[in-house]
Amino acid sequence: MRFMVIVTGNEGSEAKAPSAELLAEMGKFNEEMVKAGVLLAGEGLTPSAEGARVIFDGKETPKVVDGPFTESKELVGGFWILQCRDREECIEWVKRMPNTDGEHGVVEIRRVAEAADFENMTPEVEELEGRLRAQSGQES
Repeated sequence: MRFMVIVTGNEGSEAKAPSAELLAEMGKFNEEMVKAGVLLAGEGLTPSAEGARVIFDGKETPKVVDGPFTESKELVGGFWILQCRDREECIEWVKRMPNTDGEHGVVEIRRVAEAADFENMTPEVEELEGRLRAQSGQES
């Protein structure tokens, strides 16, 4: 099973870069997950001031809103994609995540949906999705 681990941003992460100590500890943690075969991808994100949101409202033309975004509790600060045998294993990895800067934060864990999760998935669309995943190097 693949899981997206979403590390939320906060006022601290929006205002300043992580400390050298935290970056070093995160590097070690990422290396440990790679050696264990669970880390498929992971990145930190720049502050919301450098971002944009595209808002869809029915049939209206999508609206673009430039950052920064005021609700820091709703921001994504980074993510991992982990391959774990189940949700509990993923939780155990996340509980070991370094927090040397002592920031308050929330980490959300969501299973990546597979074709079988969608009741309206046709065999044709499932085959197309598999082919696209293979072409983009994302085979699961």
